[in-house]
Amino acid sequence: MATANNPRKILITSALPYANGSIHLGHLVEYIQTDIWVRFQKMQGHTVHYVCADDTHGTPIMLRAEKEGITPEALIANVHKEHAADFAEFLVQFDNYYSTNAPENKELSQGIYKKLKAAGKIATKTIEQFYDPVKNMFLPDRFIKGECPKCHAKDQYGDSCEVCGATYNPTELVNAYSAVSGAAPVRKETEHYFFKLSECEQFLKDWTRSGTLQGEAANKMGEWFENGLNDWDISRDAPYFGFEIPDAPGKYFYVWLDAPIGYMASFKNLCDKTGAGDLGLGVSENTLNFDEYWQVQGNEGKNPETELYHFIGKDILYFHALFWPATLEFSGHRKPTQIFAHGFLTVNGEKMSKSRGTFITARSYLDHIKNPEYLRYYYAAKLNSTMEDIDLNLEDFVARVNSDLVGKYINIASRTAGFINKRFDGKLNPTTNNSVVAEIKAAVQLLADSYAGREYGKALREIMRLADLANGFVAEKAPWVMAKQAGQDAVLQQVCSDALEMFRLLTLYLKPVLPKLAAEIEQFLNIEPLTWAAVDASLSAQHSINAYEHLITRVDAKQIEAMTEANKENLQATPAPQPHSEQRHAVHQQNEANLDTADAEYISIDDFTKVDLRIAKIVNAEHVEGAEKLLKLTLDIGEEQSRQVFAGIKSAYDPATLVGRLTVMVANLAPRKMKFGMSEGMVLAASDERGGPFILSPDTGAQLGMRVK
Repeated sequence: MATANNPRKILITSALPYANGSIHLGHLVEYIQTDIWVRFQKMQGHTVHYVCADDTHGTPIMLRAEKEGITPEALIANVHKEHAADFAEFLVQFDNYYSTNAPENKELSQGIYKKLKAAGKIATKTIEQFYDPVKNMFLPDRFIKGECPKCHAKDQYGDSCEVCGATYNPTELVNAYSAVSGAAPVRKETEHYFFKLSECEQFLKDWTRSGTLQGEAANKMGEWFENGLNDWDISRDAPYFGFEIPDAPGKYFYVWLDAPIGYMASFKNLCDKTGAGDLGLGVSENTLNFDEYWQVQGNEGKNPETELYHFIGKDILYFHALFWPATLEFSGHRKPTQIFAHGFLTVNGEKMSKSRGTFITARSYLDHIKNPEYLRYYYAAKLNSTMEDIDLNLEDFVARVNSDLVGKYINIASRTAGFINKRFDGKLNPTTNNSVVAEIKAAVQLLADSYAGREYGKALREIMRLADLANGFVAEKAPWVMAKQAGQDAVLQQVCSDALEMFRLLTLYLKPVLPKLAAEIEQFLNIEPLTWAAVDASLSAQHSINAYEHLITRVDAKQIEAMTEANKENLQATPAPQPHSEQRHAVHQQNEANLDTADAEYISIDDFTKVDLRIAKIVNAEHVEGAEKLLKLTLDIGEEQSRQVFAGIKSAYDPATLVGRLTVMVANLAPRKMKFGMSEGMVLAASDERGGPFILSPDTGAQLGMRVK
């Protein structure tokens, strides 16, 4: 491990939030995870830069701005201000938070495109697309709906059918219509620009298995190689909010071309903001060098002097582990040192829900719970280095915060600091051979390794174990009893001083997670800001502390109730929620436009009762060889024989995460012979232009085989 005497140079990014909505608790999983890692590395003495930006381009932004009667530039400026404020209040400490709609990004995107073109990686092809004659615009696949050409299910998207799982071209839809205007689209030819991703396959196979990705992420990428990679369409036709392609009037970069380049642009903006110093050469010794972090130096396309890490949601692995490294490789730039993918957030074991009040924005949390560090702590306690989802159980949240932070950690200071202030004029007199202090110090490497490996849950479990030891020491010595006994002053001062040294060490270990509270404790203890090296120091004899003031309060369950109640909405009157976690970023181009659709036709209660909806348990889930959209599910609905169902949900779920879950299925749907086998029913899933498909899950208490009425 590098040390302060041999510091590393690290550039860290989080995925760019889309400028089409508010930050919510699902988004914060990633930014809190990243910020903890950044703060830990800085405490190690390394040179660390953490950059991010709003992702601002694409059709949804253009349409929303038009609907609100403002320019796209005004829309993204408003959202940027809101996002930046939310991140700041959750103590996410970016070194630069920028926008992809910036001159640096335009210059870099166009420059990279020209290098790819010079390398022979750009091709043009005339394609036929649907065109909206009312809006005068070509329609992306997810802005087209119609009847499936295979099973004739209505209101299916332009790329795949959610009923039978078939994939097709938008032009194959029956009775297609524009989801933007409702008009019948017309076929129209247009020339598009393609990045020859198919020629990069061997490079990507090697790169994804080089250790840059987590093992499970590398396995996921391996599935994409099974049928070969297709060339990547990187252009969109006007009207479009984005950057125009050089020498191609009316053609714009697809948002996923310029969005990741936004990492580079944000860092370049940070470099420019460091300014020029007065060293006689016009360059400050502190000026950042953009090329040092992004240009290839040494072997294997890396720069051995600097490191680059991306934190992302598992849903955008495809873009970051295939498109992005290929773009960097063939434009002469360095590739990421590692990509860290995480899972999604559920609340109380379910998808975030507006009807249950669990689709909670960052601002709503702050309005009701107030303290952002409670959420930082709870997320950290759940996070590890895998891509598994984490659950925010609101009842457990209250219990864990109150037990760990108030009942264990802060309790050490609250039970001892008062004696030092009142009886000893704030002066300490710790011992040099306390066994509990020694054990807490001995945990430093385990905790450093856990933080470095993003095993935050492991770190916090160990810290709370140490807090238990400290509390045990205080309980055994009982300073409140000593204070009433004559001749015990020296021992009382020593016991309380030792306890506060334990408290200092625990604060050091918790500082990446609880930076604001740590700063308040540093002031109370009258010490310099804690770095990781401070574990070797100690509170010396006669060191003076400041007066102890109450640091944190317990969470009241009524605060949770008020927050969920405030977030409840009538789903029949409001749009469905955006996908949680980073999922909103991966599918924003297709799925995040708030589009008006025609009112559904009414059915009678008799029609509804014809559908036999049953609670089903997923006893097995697996990939279907040769199918791009389907998973094969084995369902138990309480019958003698299980059911086999093919569901078009592969894009949203890892099969392993589905096993054991309850869902809802149509039990009396006629069996249908498919290419991959017989499908004996249908699982229910929700989706629209903003995301999906997300399978439905019953509330607590529902049992397999129950009928949904």
